This record gives sequence, C-alpha cells and structure tokens, in this order.
Amino acid sequence: MELKLLSHFPPRSPFHPPASSSPAPAIVRASPVLLQLRSSARDCVFFSGGVSSSVRRSRYYASSCVSCVARLSASPSPLLDLRQDLEGCISETQSISTMYIKLDCPASIKSQLAKLFEVSLRATVPDEPDVVPLIDACVAKSGVKFADYQCNNAMSLWAKIKGKQTEFRNPQQIGQAIMKNLPPSEMIESCSVAGPGFVNIVLSKKWIAQILQRMMIDGIDSWSARLPVKRVMVDFSSPNIAKEMHVGHLRSTIIGDTLARMLEFCQVESLIRRNHLGDWGTQFGMLIAHLFEKFPNPEDVSEAAIGDLQAFYKASKVRFDNDPEFKYTAQQSVVKLQSGDPKYLKAWQQICDISKAEFEKVYQRLGVRLEAMGESFFNPYIPDVLEKLDKLGLIEESDGARVILYRLNVEKLEWNIYVTDVGQWQHFDMLYKAFRRAGWLPKDEKEFPICTHIGFGLVLGDDGKRFRSRSSEVVRLVDLLDEAKRRCKAALLERENAKDWTEEEIEKTSEAIGYGAVKYADLKINRLTNYTFNFDQMLNDKGNTAVYLLYAHARVCSIIRKSGKDIEELKR
Repeated sequence: MELKLLSHFPPRSPFHPPASSSPAPAIVRASPVLLQLRSSARDCVFFSGGVSSSVRRSRYYASSCVSCVARLSASPSPLLDLRQDLEGCISETQSISTMYIKLDCPASIKSQLAKLFEVSLRATVPDEPDVVPLIDACVAKSGVKFADYQCNNAMSLWAKIKGKQTEFRNPQQIGQAIMKNLPPSEMIESCSVAGPGFVNIVLSKKWIAQILQRMMIDGIDSWSARLPVKRVMVDFSSPNIAKEMHVGHLRSTIIGDTLARMLEFCQVESLIRRNHLGDWGTQFGMLIAHLFEKFPNPEDVSEAAIGDLQAFYKASKVRFDNDPEFKYTAQQSVVKLQSGDPKYLKAWQQICDISKAEFEKVYQRLGVRLEAMGESFFNPYIPDVLEKLDKLGLIEESDGARVILYRLNVEKLEWNIYVTDVGQWQHFDMLYKAFRRAGWLPKDEKEFPICTHIGFGLVLGDDGKRFRSRSSEVVRLVDLLDEAKRRCKAALLERENAKDWTEEEIEKTSEAIGYGAVKYADLKINRLTNYTFNFDQMLNDKGNTAVYLLYAHARVCSIIRKSGKDIEELKR
C-alpha cells in the first residue's frame, strides 16, 4: 500500500462515514441451539441452516440436537468439543480460561472439574495457594481414548517445590496425592494416574444421563455460559473481490461461523459477524481498465454480461503482465479510483456488487450470516493512524513505502476475534504488540478490550499438499459443495425407498447431508492441525461423521413419532 496514493483520498469520499456518526454494529440476538440444526426432509437435519422461531422454542428439538453433537453413541461421554474449543480460544487469550466462563455453567465440564481439583490442590500443596487447575480434554491416540479429561498440574508443581522440604519425591507422587485428595463427586466414575503424574478422569455415564435429562426439562438455555462482555466481533471468511471463494476460505468460514453461533448461545448482547473483504488495492486498476475496454457503455455491465468473474480477473492479469500500454492505463486507473473519480468509483462498485452476490450464494448454502466491511472503509482513517504510529516510532521504511496493516477499533468492541490460518499468527502478534505500545490496547493482556487470533491448519489433498483440482487450480468452494451434494444424491437414489420420495425431498436431503458432512469433517478435528480432504470418509455412514449423526437423529425422531407420545408429557 503506497501512502502517496492513499493520501489523495478525499475526506468526503463515499467510503468516509458521516462526521456525526460511527459505524453501526450488526446486533444479532442469541440463539439457544448450539449448531442451529433444523429439521429437513425425512427427519434429517441441516447442520448449516437457520431455525424457525417455533423450533427455537422447542426444548425437545434443542435437546436432541445437542445430544447428537455430544455423540452419545460414538464416545463414552458427551464431550461438547465445540464448547471446549471456545474455552480453548479463551485460554489462548488468558491462561485461566474459567475467568470468562461462569463456573456453575452445567455445560462447562472443564469448569466443574476445575472446581473439584482446586479443592484437591489446596489440600495437596497448601503452601502454593496460587496454583490454578490445569484441566484438558483427552484426545484419542491411534483411535484409543483412555479417559475423558486430565489434570496436568503435577509436573509444573514439582518444578516449583523441588528442593524444598516436601513429602513428595517426584511428580508421580504429586499426581497420586491430587487424586487421593479429590472430594467425592457424582460426575467422576474413576480416576487413575499415568506417566509423570497425569491424573486421568473418566466421567460417570449415570451423571451424564442425569444432566442431559435435566437439560431436556429445563431447556437448552440453562446450559448457556455467561461472558462478562457485551460487544464481541468475530472476523472470518474474508474473500477477495473479483476472485471466487475457494477451498482456502472453507475453514475460516466454518470455524468463524461456529464460534459466532457459540457466542450467540452464550447470549452476548451484541455480536458482529464481520467479513473483511479485500475490496481495495492496485489490482482494481487492471480490472477497471479491462472493464472499460470490454464494456465502453457502463450500462451494459452486469453479472450476466461479465460471466465468470474469475476468468475476467485472469484475462485482465494477462493483459497487465504482457501489455505495457494496458499496464500504464491500469496504473492511472488506480490513481483515479483512489482520488475519488466518480466514473472509476462506479466501475469499482459494479465489480464489488457482482462479487458480493456470488459470495452470498455460498454463504446461503452454508447457512452463514455476515456483515461485510471491506478494506476501503478504513481508508479515511489511515493518515491519522500512521501519523500517531510514526510519532511512537512504530513504522519502518521498506522500499520507499511505509507499510502497516491497519485495523482501528472504532466500535468500542470488548473482544475482537480474528479467524485466519496459523501462518498469519506472527502478523497478528506484532500488530497487537504495536497496538499496546500505541495505547490502543491495555498493556495487561488480561484486561479488556482483548484481541484474539484463532488460527487453523490447512486443507490438504491426498498428496499431502494444498488441496487443488487435477488441473492444479485451487478448488472452488462452489464446486466442492456441488460435489458433496451430488454424491449424497447418488447414494440416496440407490436406496429402495427412494421412489417414495419427491424430487424436492431428495434435493433438500442431499443438501442437508452433503453440506453438513463438509462442515462436520472440518469441525471434528483439532483446528490447529492440517487435514486431508476426503469425500469418502466424510460421507461414510459409520463412525464419527455427520452422516452417522444425522442418521441417529432421524432414527430418534422416527421412534418418537411412531410412539404416538407427547414429548412434554414424557419429560414430566
């Protein structure tokens, strides 16, 4: 970003907000259903859809949805992995994750275990009153899971008390003492000590059944944790204008949307789902120049006329790289655009509108809601911010242009969450440090407002490299979703009872299973690791897959329907 171009931006451009107002946040009310599942054809559920108001109020549907997510049939205990990931996100912001989540929240198993182990730690090491329980969910290794949770305090405690007068001779003995001093609890079925003092915890199946039953009676809202923040933003997806969404946007969109849904479940007063579009930069010069050549009459520009926007972008790039005259015209187009020329602004807006319409089609298929605010919105703020940072010595010269990526918190948000791949971690780390030095963020990372980067791994192909098509092109997200739906539809048509289904039922069910499978395959793994995209695995009707969960949910619905019983009466 060259400052000499940005400095020409007029103060009263279309991107500059009125002097008397600030950007209006999108207020999103809380939804009680963790994944917002909704019923679909033949009792299948759509992982990515919205919920009607009547279904949202239904305790039965809410409880059955959470029961599915809990994977009662697939694992020994209903560990709500997505909730754990939210707690993990909070843990990345601060070491004590329970500071932000209410300890008596019945859905937060980690918090309830932390309360028990806090009592044990006080009895085990009374001279170390500041020790915080380190509780983590156990992860299956080679398909085997030895426990549900684990307390990992023994080794760190041994490092603190080693050499002092103590009854303990190694961390294993500390682990044994922690286990011995645990107060009785109906939630724990058994404990054991492994390795150098790790306390393994197996949850009681009876307790699990009891809390699920209580949740069904009290309603899903009773499981909602409460956060001490009112205004939260989740920044995710963020595609570039004039380029199609591809598989690289898949994880940010799915993980970001899931975090937003969980925050809604926590009933945050104001949640902003921000889509920071790449709608500004030198590439728009070649796009506008190409647009003017192809459509001398601006009235002829339309989505249908332009056709494939990705092909349009590639054609303009080829011209830019090989035609010096066109390159000069494109560079002049950038200057005119950034100086606020109405003709060029209109052409830019036309390109943006066509791109946004294409993005919205993908978001609708995935059931994702977003509020777009592109890079162009922040242009008027850049000179002032750069001046402040320059006075603080936070800008360095690089190739004659001072460069800084800018995000100004003008909405007084208390928690800013940015969902990108792990490769951008260093950028965000440096950015947050610069903000603290500038005084825009508290020096104490535990104080509000807080900025958190949520990283994730890559989507890989069978060759272990970034997932691409056979022609080595990046896989378009639309094509990926089409293929998931196509495979599901083919499988449904092979069933004996397919002839009894209407075309509409087959289409809806194919979408429900196909899109749900793509989303669940992404969410079921550790978000920080890479994963290999495999349709056969994600569409398998056995094991830890969306198809299995949907099938289990459909069977439960069928049993209840055939019983002829009233659900509310059964709960009593």
